[in-house]
Amino acid sequence: MQWLRDEMGLIEKASDSEAMARATAEDLSVYLVPAFTGLGAPYWDASARAAIFGMTRDTGARELVTAALMAVCYQTRDLVEAIVADGGQLQKLRVDGGMVKNEFLLQSLADILACEVHRPVVSETTALGAAYVAGLQAGIYQSLSQIETNWQLDQSWSPAQPESWRQARYSGWQDAVRRTLSTDQSQ
Repeated sequence: MQWLRDEMGLIEKASDSEAMARATAEDLSVYLVPAFTGLGAPYWDASARAAIFGMTRDTGARELVTAALMAVCYQTRDLVEAIVADGGQLQKLRVDGGMVKNEFLLQSLADILACEVHRPVVSETTALGAAYVAGLQAGIYQSLSQIETNWQLDQSWSPAQPESWRQARYSGWQDAVRRTLSTDQSQ
């Protein structure tokens, strides 16, 4: 979002992205791979570079903004797939941070991951977590499970798209990522 705002001038503020995404056609086949400084987990390719795939003459600001939001969902699925490959499982995902104000993003995340996405009442939990750890150290809290009881659900999203939609979109993402990988990584 920062690149779209500061470098491309497509949005004035990150919150503008939600209305733009909602105005984009549902059959979007534009993929933005934001490898501005390479690709991290699970690809680990520092030489990969950002790219946009699937643009047509009709591609405009709305489609690029939506592709950027969807890239967050696809990258999250990449990480979830790696966790599952290592024996983990995902039944729901708790999210936080500034982007969780974007309900289009959260519904898309639920759709791509095929799981519930939960947003807490307190969406900026990094500082809160640090305070909890300090409280644990100071004896205010006796255990992590006691701290966990403080978490409160604000809203949740459930998958609304069929498996065929999910697989088609993610397959397109994987193809786009393959094309951004450096020569030595893509073989």
